[in-house]
Amino acid sequence: MFQNKLLNRMMIIILVIALLGIVAFFTLDKIYAKPTDGEPSIDEILQYSQDFEEITTNLKNGGYVRIQFKIQTDSKKAKNELIKRDFQIRNTIIHLISDKDKKDFSGKESLQSIEAEIEIALNEFMEDGKVVSVYITSFLLQN
Repeated sequence: MFQNKLLNRMMIIILVIALLGIVAFFTLDKIYAKPTDGEPSIDEILQYSQDFEEITTNLKNGGYVRIQFKIQTDSKKAKNELIKRDFQIRNTIIHLISDKDKKDFSGKESLQSIEAEIEIALNEFMEDGKVVSVYITSFLLQN
C-alpha cells in the first residue's frame, strides 16, 4: 500500500474506528428506537389530516344540518389529493347527508355510522392513498 509502515497502521486504525462507530450507531439506534404498535401518533394524524369548511344542507324530512369534518389520510400524497378534490368531497357529503332524516343524527352510533359511510364514499374516488378516518368536528341539527 504505502511505503511508510506508520502510515499504513494509522490508516488501518482509522478505518477500524470508523467501522466501529458505524456499527455502534446502528446498534444504539435499534436499542433506543421507539417501539411502534401500528397506531399513528397525534403528530402523524395531524400531518395527514385536512379540515374542511362547514357544510349546511337540508335533510330529507325538512330540517337542516350544519356540519364540519376533519378527514385523515394515510400519506402526504393522499392529503394533497384530498385538498385538490375539495369540490368532490363536499358534493359527496352533501348527497349523503341530504338523504338522511333527523333521527339519523341521534346518538353516538348514528354519528359514527355517518363518519364510516363518508369514509367509504370518499375512498371510492381516491387514487393516491386512502381516507383512514373521518371526524365530525362541528355539528348542529335544526328542525
